[in-house]
Amino acid sequence: MPNFANPFQGNVNKKISKEELIQAVRLDIAGELEAIFLYDAHAMATDDDVAKKVLADIRDEEKAHVGELMTLLRHLDPAEADHFAAGEAEVKEMLEELGLAPKEQAADTKISVSAATVGSLIKE
Repeated sequence: MPNFANPFQGNVNKKISKEELIQAVRLDIAGELEAIFLYDAHAMATDDDVAKKVLADIRDEEKAHVGELMTLLRHLDPAEADHFAAGEAEVKEMLEELGLAPKEQAADTKISVSAATVGSLIKE
């Protein structure tokens, strides 16, 4: 939740190490996931169509932020990226064992993680 009582809450009084940056990015990801949960809950809790549309749009922007931060985390900590890939492979294997194929994105909507930019995440 917001902590606006202290105007210096987000200030860092020194340059942080790479390990501290990795920890900070993980915390940023957690914050984005919490925001997604809250915007989604608020959209589900109202009957106002305009509010639903605006909240859903903001929620989806937060999802893009998670993707950006995950890409940054993979860059900062390649070993952690290996763990993510191993977990993804495990789930794909389980899906195959269950006779379920993982859902593939349409070819025109695939975005290369290494080439993703803020602008490339916007669908036209």
